[in-house]
Amino acid sequence: MATWANLGLQDSSSPLMEQLNFFHDHTLLILTMITILVGYIMGMLMFNKFTNRYLLHGQTIEIIWTVLPAIILMFIAFPSLRLLYLMDEINTPSITLKSIGHQWYWSYEYSDFLNLEFDSYMIPTNELEMNGFRLLDVDNRIVLPMNNQIRILVTATDVLHSWTIPSLGVKVDATPGRLNQINFLINRPGLFFGQCSEICGANHSFMPIVIE
Repeated sequence: MATWANLGLQDSSSPLMEQLNFFHDHTLLILTMITILVGYIMGMLMFNKFTNRYLLHGQTIEIIWTVLPAIILMFIAFPSLRLLYLMDEINTPSITLKSIGHQWYWSYEYSDFLNLEFDSYMIPTNELEMNGFRLLDVDNRIVLPMNNQIRILVTATDVLHSWTIPSLGVKVDATPGRLNQINFLINRPGLFFGQCSEICGANHSFMPIVIE
């Protein structure tokens, strides 16, 4: 979960989020290199006194500053596309969970079992135990196995919601009348916290998600 003054991404708890972390660092490095280069050139333009009154056009430099950005963009595009397809990949799931967004709570159905469904409400601050997390803990947690492929089916009954667990790299829109599907694998035990990430009304901030 996110902690105080945490400016980066949360620690990954799934192989997919690990790859997203790597991609973030990779892109950030490229952006840093571009920023330093452009900053250096702008500094040189401001402070040096070189002039060349015969320089009307430079074919070579124009080719370089057209081709180079295209190559840099390819270094970002290919890993990005790879990840995009990996995120859509659906393997054979061991367990299926259906998540239904309401104003303002989630309800869950374990589709592989008969009559296993429950609602999950945020625990109000005045009912919270000493070791509970304010605005993040719920009365009924989702329980899922680790090292198994898990399929989540997400929908809503009233307005748009978004089922999000940052440490698993999962964010799925919950749309009324539509069933969205995502696949993930949890590779370490623990409690994973998330919140609705689509503004859905007055109590949008008060419908957290907890996976155990």
